[in-house]
Amino acid sequence: MSKIDYDLKQIEGIVFDIDGVLSPNCVPMDEEGQPMRMVNVKDGYALQLANRLGLKIAVISGGSTRAMTKRFQYLGIEDVYTRVREKLPKLLQWMEERSLAPHNVAYVGDDIPDIHPMEAVGLSVCPADAAIDVKMMARYISPFNGGHGVARDLIEQVLRAKGLWQIKSDAFLW
Repeated sequence: MSKIDYDLKQIEGIVFDIDGVLSPNCVPMDEEGQPMRMVNVKDGYALQLANRLGLKIAVISGGSTRAMTKRFQYLGIEDVYTRVREKLPKLLQWMEERSLAPHNVAYVGDDIPDIHPMEAVGLSVCPADAAIDVKMMARYISPFNGGHGVARDLIEQVLRAKGLWQIKSDAFLW
């Protein structure tokens, strides 16, 4: 049974922010001032599984590092948009290109630039440590902090609602 008050069977696409959602809010910097983001292995497993099972997965972020782009490619996620100043137009373009209606999309964000995209979809989600303004408008607040299982939490609930969690033998493959 889902903890999310939404018909998760309707979800066909999920969009994630990176910083504060797929990676923690605090990140070390390298010698050139570039952020060195951490990743959550359980999030990674859920992302690649959801992608293989047919959920449309996208990442829209204002930040950009070569390492994160490679990580998403490794997971099979093709719709990765970085250095995006205004996320809402990119989200709407992605939804149109993928023929997704707003009620079929979940957006996971944690800070002010994510509010407008979150308002444009059926299911708005944020991590436990999101900005207060985001928490106030999110339909579901994950019990996990950004970078510590938010993606796994949402994806697992969506796949369970659809009857797809661990039912195929290839679910156990990486």
